[in-house]
Amino acid sequence: MAGMIPAVLRGLIDDAALFPPGNALLEAAVPAHRGYRQSWYEPLVGPLLVPQSRLGDLDPGRGDLRIAVIVDGDPAEVLKTVDALGPQVTVAHYESRHPLADLKEHLPGKPVYAEVPMDEDALEAVRPTGFTPKFRTGGLTPDLFPAPAALAAAMHGCRRRGMRFKLTAGLHRAVRHRDPVTGVHHHGFVNVLVAADATANNAGLDETTAILASEDAADLAARAKRLLDRPRALWTGFGSCSVSEPLQDLLDLGLLRRGDAA
Repeated sequence: MAGMIPAVLRGLIDDAALFPPGNALLEAAVPAHRGYRQSWYEPLVGPLLVPQSRLGDLDPGRGDLRIAVIVDGDPAEVLKTVDALGPQVTVAHYESRHPLADLKEHLPGKPVYAEVPMDEDALEAVRPTGFTPKFRTGGLTPDLFPAPAALAAAMHGCRRRGMRFKLTAGLHRAVRHRDPVTGVHHHGFVNVLVAADATANNAGLDETTAILASEDAADLAARAKRLLDRPRALWTGFGSCSVSEPLQDLLDLGLLRRGDAA
């Protein structure tokens, strides 16, 4: 099935169904995630994101389950909790807002996405840890949606340090848009895809900012189509409480074709 999904889109969307605004129940999220694993677009979807605080309630059901753990409790306890899940559950990586020193002590040698502010000091602190910085691009209040210039600066900071980055929240749709209810502008994940590639190829800060700020769906789709056969540059992907919304946008923009070879 991987041949149906272009290289640049593989593993793009981690399944964050358990998180706001979706807030799915575990007993619904696990079978839904299994459904993604049996679909034609399976390579598009990363692991199911599960909070550490809910691991005790996780019933993997029949078959293997690949998850990523959001460390929202004591980092010293997370590995013991994971070990108790049994062999059916595989942890792909960990994500956390905890201090970097705590993560380094309790998750040695594990893939970790450390949520940090979009500033130079934070990136400089992450660099020696070997962790991947994770930036918040949305949330339940307007202040959690960074301006295009702020995100562009963070992307350039990562490029200069030879680091990749992950994004979380607010990226359900492909193209930057204004929410008609809240009035807040949401980042588009195709904007990020194109901007990350441009940044990796030495685009200036103004160019990256302009790409992130664009609401021209046709232009962004045309640029993204030129990237389809390449692995993603700089950007590891993003967590989304919806898989169906970004999937539909990719189909509508012609970046995926249902059931056809890409």
